[in-house]
Amino acid sequence: MGDKKRFETRAIHAGNKPDESTGAVSPPIHFTSTYQQESVGQHKGFDYSRAANPTRQRYEENLASLEGGKYGIAFASGMAATTALFQTLEQGDHVIIGRNVYGGTYRMAVEILSNHGFQFDFVDTRYLNQIEDAIQPNTKWIFVETPTNPLLELCDIKSTAKLCQTHGIKLAVDNTFMSPYGQNPLALGATLVLHSATKFIGGHSDVIGGALITNEKDLADQLYFIQKSAGAVPSPFDCWMLLRSTKTLALRVQKQSDNALDLAHRLESNSQIRSMRYPGLKSHPQHDLVKKQQLNPEGIPIFGSIISFELESVNARDQFLSKIKLFTLAESLGGVESLVCIPYEMTHGSVPPVMKKKMGLSKKLIRLSVGIEHVDDLYDDITQSLFH
Repeated sequence: MGDKKRFETRAIHAGNKPDESTGAVSPPIHFTSTYQQESVGQHKGFDYSRAANPTRQRYEENLASLEGGKYGIAFASGMAATTALFQTLEQGDHVIIGRNVYGGTYRMAVEILSNHGFQFDFVDTRYLNQIEDAIQPNTKWIFVETPTNPLLELCDIKSTAKLCQTHGIKLAVDNTFMSPYGQNPLALGATLVLHSATKFIGGHSDVIGGALITNEKDLADQLYFIQKSAGAVPSPFDCWMLLRSTKTLALRVQKQSDNALDLAHRLESNSQIRSMRYPGLKSHPQHDLVKKQQLNPEGIPIFGSIISFELESVNARDQFLSKIKLFTLAESLGGVESLVCIPYEMTHGSVPPVMKKKMGLSKKLIRLSVGIEHVDDLYDDITQSLFH
């Protein structure tokens, strides 16, 4: 599928050619652990499914196409993908990570990988000077989320990529919150893009997955080797589920973002809400950067489907949670159904209180993952839950 095809077309057709043997429009799932060899060492490109599987290859082709990359490497979860990325490091190497990353990324870096001789510094990646000040002679990667989880802070990908090029450092961008539909870090100069495919790529809260995408062959070869050797691979069924889900990615993400923008505008003046964080509001301090960096395939700004806001107290927070009906209290995000989460005690529960304070993370903060339900029903549900 040529790169000139538009996003929605690639989402449906890349990696999804009809089955040659039967003509099936939906290609089959290759449920097999091993493959017949014609003679010793002579096979049809596959010998063992941990190393390669036809369904996984089709899914990897699809994701790479959507991110504008040459190579896609699929993993069993977003954290498996993150760990594989850091496994490219050698003892003594240094990584700069955005301070407001997903709690699981923080936990993996500080409590596990640091024990293997890797060094990590957590920096406020909103500010280019703070990133530059943290660079050391042994810095190999800068790893950022943008927007961050859950405070929706942005990193200027293009400027950070230029800084990395100047210093000979690689830039990894966790693009989970925007999906390939809403942001393309590789086009802005990033070395690699990471996804928790569990979120918007899967989009239905029914499968776990992760992925890395890059244009650099040497890095891709290294990651494929880690994928094969460590074995944290998704099953053929998971790959088929995710490949099916990307067909509707554009429709889902645009609708979710439209719903969230509508809700944010309506809720911004609600007297029960003490502070509202949403990149689509002019009150967001990085609103101008959002309009340049977060663009859908038509080049129109897209603001995402995550809204975070604080209430006046933990008691008000708990009353809100007891009344909400359409937003399910659960971790994760990006599904067609709306979810509500308390990051302080849920997604970031493993982050030490001191670090949470530095991040500006409060117990009163509520994170909404807005789905594709009718926006009026979602608004009515939120407002009746705020009333007390």
